Amino acid sequence: MPVPTPVPPSAPASGPTSAPGHREPLHRPAPTPSHPLGVTLTGDGADVAVLAAHADAVEVCVIGEDGSEQRTALPDVDLGVWHGHVSGLVAGSRYGLRVHGRWEPERGLRHNPAKLLLDPYARGISGEVQLRPEVFGHAVDADLVGDLAVPDPRDSAPHVAHGVVLEDLPERLRPTAAERPRVPWSETVVYEAHVRGLTRRLGAVPEEQRGTYAALAHPAVLEHLTSLGVTSLELLPVHASTSEVHLRRRGLVNYWGYNTLAFNAPHPGYATAAARAAGPAAVREEFRRAVQGLHAAGIEVLLDVVYNHTCEEGPDGPHLSLRGLDESTYYLRDAGGRPFDVTGCGNSLDFAEHRVVQFALDSLRYWVSEYGVDGFRFDLMTTLARGRDGFTPDHPFLVALAADPVLAGTKLVAEPWDVGPYGWRTGQFPAPVHEWNDRFRDGVRRFWLTDGRQMALGGGAPGGPGRGLREFATRFAGSADTFDVQRGRLTSVNFVTAHDGFTLADLVSYDHKHNEANGEGNRDGSDSDTSWNHGVEGATEDAGVLAARRRSIRNLLGTLVLSTGVPMLTAGDEFGRTQGGNNNAYCLDDETSWVDWELAGWQRELLEDVRELLGLRQRYPVLREAGVRRGHPVREQRQDLLWFSEDGAPMTVERWHEAERRILQVLVDGRERGEASVLVLVNGGDRQRDVVLPEQDGLPRWFPRWSSAPDRRRRPTAAGRALRMAPWSLRVLTSA
Repeated sequence: MPVPTPVPPSAPASGPTSAPGHREPLHRPAPTPSHPLGVTLTGDGADVAVLAAHADAVEVCVIGEDGSEQRTALPDVDLGVWHGHVSGLVAGSRYGLRVHGRWEPERGLRHNPAKLLLDPYARGISGEVQLRPEVFGHAVDADLVGDLAVPDPRDSAPHVAHGVVLEDLPERLRPTAAERPRVPWSETVVYEAHVRGLTRRLGAVPEEQRGTYAALAHPAVLEHLTSLGVTSLELLPVHASTSEVHLRRRGLVNYWGYNTLAFNAPHPGYATAAARAAGPAAVREEFRRAVQGLHAAGIEVLLDVVYNHTCEEGPDGPHLSLRGLDESTYYLRDAGGRPFDVTGCGNSLDFAEHRVVQFALDSLRYWVSEYGVDGFRFDLMTTLARGRDGFTPDHPFLVALAADPVLAGTKLVAEPWDVGPYGWRTGQFPAPVHEWNDRFRDGVRRFWLTDGRQMALGGGAPGGPGRGLREFATRFAGSADTFDVQRGRLTSVNFVTAHDGFTLADLVSYDHKHNEANGEGNRDGSDSDTSWNHGVEGATEDAGVLAARRRSIRNLLGTLVLSTGVPMLTAGDEFGRTQGGNNNAYCLDDETSWVDWELAGWQRELLEDVRELLGLRQRYPVLREAGVRRGHPVREQRQDLLWFSEDGAPMTVERWHEAERRILQVLVDGRERGEASVLVLVNGGDRQRDVVLPEQDGLPRWFPRWSSAPDRRRRPTAAGRALRMAPWSLRVLTSA
């Protein structure tokens, strides 16, 4: 998610809360009707079903090539779902919805038949949303400022995206279980990437394919991912999206795509020009083939999905779909009936409503069954688990995810927070949901970077909560203080960087964000202090500074790959991609955000280092499954992470509490499994130190495998002998 600039919310229009003869909005559970929502082709047209629980009438509008409309009123309504047969609505038809009813915005009733609405279940879309007064449901002036109390009479049809009817895929093209890689969590390595940004500058890909779905399955991309050791490609949102009003005014776009317009249609802008010209069916086919190609290479496809809010923004935002259909059902409101935003994006979907839960589940199932998607990362997932009394791990949506037969076996990952009251919920989601571990991110950054900055400035060894060896060891061991033992330590999806925030190279090159290009006065983006420029802000030719930065990058990557949990890399971090210090590049569709594949010598060396690290993780199972013994109950699992100090003796309680201590040895013990063991040596201090390797039965010698500092040692070292550790370095040895 981009970090928004705080903007005062618009006040809801004043007016009466009830009127004679008007029915109150209904908010009661009801069984799902037998009419599948959306468009179902049948006979000479299609059956259409639309949720508009508080409307007086719903019309389906089939749009001709000349913009004319064939309007058909849906004749029947059951449990808030309007339904009926629409002749002439066939595969390839463009269509929209017009909804009649009351205009009482203060009560969430914003029915305006002048506005053509996008079907929430549309599987293809045509056209784009234009920034014009006509796309607002309330009357606005040329500056898009107006009065919510006054509905706008102008027709929005020429200026909004239209739904396009697509036929169901024939059975022979549907993904099968045999095609899915189904990578176990213990072997999973996630790679987070933007469809456009990953390949826009990749010269090995033909020009017409760069930045598209088609490029994802290009041999150059597949070779890079597989040689790196990636098992699961996590794509930033591919649901069709549009850009916010404030970005359009500045000539920018929502590049990341966290502003969903259509939850069941691939974003057309990521398709090749040929597919876009051929229409939504070709866009669908291009994305489907990309997934198929990744699967053939053994790579899973995970989608970053945004079900917490929509592109309709705050109460004074555009009128495009859910707002005009049934705002009082779809959008979260407080006890007083006012819009309540817990996402920071202007609106929040109300997952206390069973219809919203159904909508999200229907969408998830569609992407799995139609495209073969292997899993999902849920943006601001706390919003999706809020009931009437706030977050609950027993929320119906979470229960449904665990029980749904279509979603069974898919990977489900939470971003376990939102910006609402008590929104931070890391460690509190139930199985089978895994979680982004922000405690890992912050703890590892503090140990290697901000602690280092403090020491470099003469502040001494940092102490206190979240600092030092205790915090480092807790994060390395899978954050047992955060994740319930019954869920296991693989619940933690470990990351040091993600799409929002500094890239890894910028994390070690900047003390402060540099987001001026975003046009928000550098107010947007995180102000977190967990970065360190190593003495110079930004680009430099100082050899000492550059060497220190590159060692820090290796320390962070080594910790990420070797720690217990599931590692997630951000695209380009494996070779030091920079965004020039911008830590919130959500609105920059340019070289700032696109991965640059022209690598300098140090970048190629870093890439080889990451390949070696991930190769070690693959070669030594104990690194992937620390704390997980197959076939054994959780309570019978032995401790397979053993901790030693620099003299080779076990760490004691007293030593754990010495704030100045920065040396640690971690033995990832594979002896009981009959596997090789791994020894990780950590020097988080600013001085060179001698470290005595621990003496343990069955582990007589240690073989050097990897080091974040230059190290020519190739011969094994006997247990009980000392190794010299460079300052600010990490070293890996194995027993075989």
